[in-house]
Amino acid sequence: MTERTRLKEFLDRAAVRNTILGVILFNAILLGMETSQTLMDRWGGIIRLLDQACLAVFVVEIGLKLVAYRLSFFRSGWNLFDFVIVGVALIPGAQTFSVLRALRILRLLRVISVA
Repeated sequence: MTERTRLKEFLDRAAVRNTILGVILFNAILLGMETSQTLMDRWGGIIRLLDQACLAVFVVEIGLKLVAYRLSFFRSGWNLFDFVIVGVALIPGAQTFSVLRALRILRLLRVISVA
């Protein structure tokens, strides 16, 4: 079994997928918290730090998928969607695009609707 095959199997595990979905939900909550000036005044540093940690998880996920699936990664509409959303989040000063980051919640809705 090749390393890429093992990586694909790892990424396809329910626990890994559910963890990513949990991070997406947590990140959506953080984005909602960022809309409260009161919360940001008191907890803004921690909220931003947690948001960056979520972004790091998403970057690692995409990186691992790119290694595992190579160019076939781009055949999935959801992978393209995630790639664009995470890419936008990495652009300096892209806070105005935070609504795009919140669109990742659509992945959760898709999973719920399929289940």
